[in-house]
Amino acid sequence: MIEFIPLILFIVMCASLLLGFPVAFTLGGVSLIFAGLGSIFGIFDLYLLETIPNRLFGIMTNSTLVAVPLFVFMGVILEKSKIAEKLLESMSEIFGNLKSGLGISVIIVGTLLAASTGIVGATVIAMGLISLPAMLKKGYSEEVSTGLIAATGTLGQIIPPSIALVILGDVLATAYQQAQLSMGNFSAKSFSVGDLFVAAIIPGLLLVTAYSFYFIFSLSKKNLNYEEGKEKSVSLFDILKILIPPFLLIFSVLGSIILGVASPTEAAGIGAMGSILIALLNRRLSFSVLADAVKQTAFISSMVFMILIGASIFSLVFRGFGGEELITNLFNAIPGELFGSMLIVMILVFLLGFILDFIEISFVVVPIVGPILIAMGADPLWLGIMLAINLQTSFLTPPFGFALFYLRGVTPEKIKTETIYKGVIPFIFIQILILCLVAYFPFLATYLPSAIY
Repeated sequence: MIEFIPLILFIVMCASLLLGFPVAFTLGGVSLIFAGLGSIFGIFDLYLLETIPNRLFGIMTNSTLVAVPLFVFMGVILEKSKIAEKLLESMSEIFGNLKSGLGISVIIVGTLLAASTGIVGATVIAMGLISLPAMLKKGYSEEVSTGLIAATGTLGQIIPPSIALVILGDVLATAYQQAQLSMGNFSAKSFSVGDLFVAAIIPGLLLVTAYSFYFIFSLSKKNLNYEEGKEKSVSLFDILKILIPPFLLIFSVLGSIILGVASPTEAAGIGAMGSILIALLNRRLSFSVLADAVKQTAFISSMVFMILIGASIFSLVFRGFGGEELITNLFNAIPGELFGSMLIVMILVFLLGFILDFIEISFVVVPIVGPILIAMGADPLWLGIMLAINLQTSFLTPPFGFALFYLRGVTPEKIKTETIYKGVIPFIFIQILILCLVAYFPFLATYLPSAIY
C-alpha cells in the first residue's frame, strides 16, 4: 500500500482541482499535507522540503522562462489594440469575392493570433467576439462557424512562437538532461525551446492546411445560406500594408531563433517591441491600451509562475514518496515498451486536458513521465510535438474541452451548446489524423531541426 502513495497523492490532487480549488495552491497545499502525514507515519523525510528555496531560486533565475511574460505581452498588445480585429476585416475584403473568403481569413488571423498569444482562452474569446458575428452575417452555418473558431483558437498549442511551447520546451529540456544522466551519458547534446519551435513548424502548417481544405470542402458540400458580398477592389499596396507587419513580427521572432541570432528569451523581447511598433504604426496604441496590456500580462505571468512553484513542490513530494520509481516500474511492466508507454501517457494527458490547463500538465505530468519516456528511446522533440497536439485535441473535445467553454461564453444564446459540439467534431478527427501521422512518421517533427542545426 505504501508504494502506491504517489498515485494516491496524484488522484487527491486531481479531485481537489475538480472541486474548484485554485490550481497553484492546490498543488502546493495537497503536497505539503501529504508530506506532513507521511512524516508522522515515518514514510517521508521532511528534510527534503529544505530544498524548496533552492527550487524557487532556480525558477527565479531561469532565463528561458523570462520569455513567458514577453510573449504574453506581445499577444495582449495585438489583442487590446484591436490589430487582430483590423487584420480580420482587411483580410475579409481581400478574399471578399470568394465564398470561403471570410473563413480563410479567420484561419489566417486565428493562426497569427494563436502564434502571438499561445493562450487558448484568449485566442478563442478574441476570435469568437471578432469573427463569429461576421461569419453568421455572411450566412455561414452555426456549426461551421463555431467549429472553425474553436479549432483555430487551439492552434496556440502548436504554432510557434507560443507560450505553450516555451513552457513545454523548458520542462522537456530538464527531462532530457535527467534522462541522459540516468543512462550515464554526461556529454549529451543540449535541447532548447528553439529546437521545439522549429520542430513544431511542419506539424503546425499541416494542421492549418488541413483546416483550410476541410472548410472549403464543407462549403462545397453543404447548402449554406451564403450571402454574396459586393465586389471590392483591393490594391497590392493595401494587401502588403495589411499582411506584412504581423507576418514580419512572427517571422522576425522565429527567424532570429532559427538563425541563432537570438535566444527564445531575446526573440520574445523582439516580439514585444515589435507589437508596440505595429500598434503605433496603426495609431492604435494609447496609454489605456498599454496599461491594460501590462495588467493582463502581469496577471497571466503571475498565474504561470505560481503554478510552477506549486508544481515544483508537488514534484518534490511525489519523488520523496518514491513516485519516480513507481512510474518507471509501471512503464516497464506495460507491454510494447515505448509504444505501450506512450499510448498510456497520451491517453492520460488527453483525459487530464479536460480538467487541467496546458500549464499545469506541463509542470506536473511532463516532469514525471518525460525523463522515463526519453530514457526508453523517445526523441524529446517528437515527444514535445505529440504532447502539444494531444493537448490541443483534448481542449477541443466535448463535453469538457476548455476551448468549448470559452467559446460558449461569447456566443449568442440562440446558438445551442450541441451545435458547438457538432461543429468541432470534424476538426477533432483532423487533429487525431495529424497526431497519428506524427506518431507514425516522427521525422515530421525531427527533420527540420536536424536539417537546420
